[in-house]
Amino acid sequence: MNYHTRKWIKPEDLNPNQTLFGGKLLQWIDEESALYAIVQLETPRCVTKYISEINFVSSAKQGDIIEIGIEAIAFGRTSITLACDVRNMMTRQTIITIDKIVFVGVDHDGKPTEHGKTQIEFISDRLNDQEE
Repeated sequence: MNYHTRKWIKPEDLNPNQTLFGGKLLQWIDEESALYAIVQLETPRCVTKYISEINFVSSAKQGDIIEIGIEAIAFGRTSITLACDVRNMMTRQTIITIDKIVFVGVDHDGKPTEHGKTQIEFISDRLNDQEE
């Protein structure tokens, strides 16, 4: 799992219990996952199709730093399936694990479009291909 994003928990991220608001965390996960899908599928149009069970196992409080990890686990004809893990860097506890988040690449009309990808591609490899 690659952890590319860190978030610092601020007062505006808290719920009435003074812990990280679940909705805010889900917003961050959806955004980070969408960015990952856009880069992998090389399309600016990806939509969230499915998110599997969500189970909060711990939380974070103001001042904590969390990390969001994303990993591609499958490629479909028009989709990419990701897994996500969020951990609290201060307590070293997992906050949430999501087994499947599915994004679909779409065209200008919102119709699924084939992407032709079958495996993870790294930006450095794409840059090297352009130089050759």
